[in-house]
Amino acid sequence: MSTEQPENDPFRKPQQPGQPPPRGEQPPPGGPGEPYGSPPPPPGGSGAPYGSPPPPPGGGGYGGGPGGGGYGSPYDNPYGGAAGATDPLAGMPPLASRGKRLLARIIDALLIGIPVGVITGLVEGGFDYGDRAAGYNSVGYWPQLAYTLVYLVYEGLMLTTSGQTVGKKLMRIRVAMLQNGAVPAGSPGWLRAAVYQIPPLVPCIGSLFWLVNVLFCTWDKPYQQCVHDKAARTVVVAAD
Repeated sequence: MSTEQPENDPFRKPQQPGQPPPRGEQPPPGGPGEPYGSPPPPPGGSGAPYGSPPPPPGGGGYGGGPGGGGYGSPYDNPYGGAAGATDPLAGMPPLASRGKRLLARIIDALLIGIPVGVITGLVEGGFDYGDRAAGYNSVGYWPQLAYTLVYLVYEGLMLTTSGQTVGKKLMRIRVAMLQNGAVPAGSPGWLRAAVYQIPPLVPCIGSLFWLVNVLFCTWDKPYQQCVHDKAARTVVVAAD
């Protein structure tokens, strides 16, 4: 004769906490009394971060590799190329030749220098040259300052808008952000223009810095950057 009480027996005593269930009765798997019976969390869910799937290769933006787009691996890791890339220039437009960069600078210098020279020459005609006898040498300094400020504003506006000055457009080259190939809008474009234009205003040392700056691209590898490119993290490439 069975001694087990049915579940609907009104005389059945409630089970005390910690007391094992009556013989023949087992709590359902995963129930509150048996947490070790709970099913495992799904892979990648909360509680098992190590099960999360790895991020897709290439990342977003202009990243290279499968799933990436734009210019590819050089912009993922600007100073050495992406992992596994043997050529840091692979996937990006060809670098602008040094000759084209020089010609673009000459064109821009003439474009700014000629009108500024004419205007400052007319203004200087009204100066009292007796200032020189008093020891002032402002006649030679102010044209240089005016040229620098005008060129700085011109280059900053052009670079932050399109990455090209008039000279660069004629030479079919452009300035791009090394990280993703974008136009150097905002601070990078202005910083690049300032590092190129402002140091020559400092006597002697500024001219020496400017010379090192413009020659730096002749030995820099692999992106042929000048110092102002290094400061703004830009590179000069062939335009589309």
